[in-house]
Amino acid sequence: MRYHQLGPAIAVACVAAAVVARAQQPGPAPGSSSGAATVNGPVALTSALRDAAHGYPFNASTLDLQKQGYVEEEFFLRGAARSYDVPRDQMSNATAGATTHPYITRIVVRRPAAAARFNGTAIVEWTNVSEGFDNEVDWFHSADHLVSAGYAWVGVSAQNVGVSAMKQWSPARYSTLDVTDGGTVSGDALSYDIFTAAGLAVRGRAGASVMGSLRVQRMIATGHSQSAGRLATYFNAIHPLAPVYDAVVLHGGGGKMRTDLGVKIWKLLSETDVLGQVAARQPDSDRFRTWEVAGTSHLDIKHATELVKLGLRDKETMLPNPPPAPAGGAGRRGGGPNFGGTPGPFNGCNHPPLSQIPSEYVQSALYDHLARWLKDGTLPPTSPPIEVNTDGERPAIARDSFGNALGGIRLSEHAVATATNSGENSGGGFCFLTGWHEPFDKARLKALYSSHDAYVAAVRMTTEQNLRIGYIVKADAQRTISAAEHSEVGKS
Repeated sequence: MRYHQLGPAIAVACVAAAVVARAQQPGPAPGSSSGAATVNGPVALTSALRDAAHGYPFNASTLDLQKQGYVEEEFFLRGAARSYDVPRDQMSNATAGATTHPYITRIVVRRPAAAARFNGTAIVEWTNVSEGFDNEVDWFHSADHLVSAGYAWVGVSAQNVGVSAMKQWSPARYSTLDVTDGGTVSGDALSYDIFTAAGLAVRGRAGASVMGSLRVQRMIATGHSQSAGRLATYFNAIHPLAPVYDAVVLHGGGGKMRTDLGVKIWKLLSETDVLGQVAARQPDSDRFRTWEVAGTSHLDIKHATELVKLGLRDKETMLPNPPPAPAGGAGRRGGGPNFGGTPGPFNGCNHPPLSQIPSEYVQSALYDHLARWLKDGTLPPTSPPIEVNTDGERPAIARDSFGNALGGIRLSEHAVATATNSGENSGGGFCFLTGWHEPFDKARLKALYSSHDAYVAAVRMTTEQNLRIGYIVKADAQRTISAAEHSEVGKS
């Protein structure tokens, strides 16, 4: 069992499993090549192969999908893939290798059970493996909205780290998976063709339907951090050779993108990501957008909370006593574990980790805008960048007197501040990615907000403005205002 430290004393082993009969996995046809693959599934649970501890797919959703008219199904994807010689600057097409290599991996589909619930858009996520296992960051952040709005979501296990973790955890189900051709291919060289094959499967070109009766009209690739970097390479150099996707969301990563690509490209950056992206900033266009969200961190409270839910479900998470509650009850939305704490070194980090600015609200709005952009050409709103000072030896985020970043998309949790929320932190492990959150004390809150009504009015004004611009959706605007109304801020 592998445990992962994330934030203040959260050791999360995000593991889940399921079982497939090997007889359901035929070998690739002789002479098969990269591109379309064979799909087997949905994976059935058999008494002979059921894992003794788990009867569900790895990372099975903690949402009650059936209650909301959704199904979750796992498929095995089998085919042959090539490696690529990618230009160093990624500003031209890659060259495919001459040799193909067999692979077997898995995809997970979460979709409306009925076609009438489907909005026509499938979001295909390149799952992140930076923590040693498949990590569905974008699903974790926007699952509630994706389900309520009728999207389909597909997770793709394209990299060996994720596949190896599944095999270790549940050999009965996943032992036949292999994305390295028996260890002869290194560096995830086959991952790009695997991601293409997954897209073709969603398009219905894999010998079996993975979408039931749904007809996909728009397909958006998405990925966070390392996955965003690999997607940037994929879209710059490999996707143009055989286009499959309509758009890509580069969440928290990816360098400069070509301007001649026939897809929509959207970068969504946390405050943590901005300094590393300054040199790669590009102007918005009729095919490109960048949104930068002030106060947010690369790894945040939402991400940590969703990992904890999986771990608690699987009884494989260790949760020590939480740190003290934020002063004045000003903590984020009052739900889930409380990770706000006292200042100073804390579990290896030099500030209490994990920003509590709800970046998922912005991501959910982004998906809606991108779907409309693809559907009818409606241009999404632009946003100001986070302000960066370049006068010193190194670029630095411009901050107000509280230490909160200036510029960017400013959710009310940031603009009507009750805490310092920063994208920057330091210390061991993942601290540099967690940002930090430090609530204001009662004296500062009282100085800022003369009454509870004044605080709520300020939150309402900022939230309604963000809703009008399109940085958040209506349901999240209502959550924000409701949280302010039920807070203790401004009360004696």
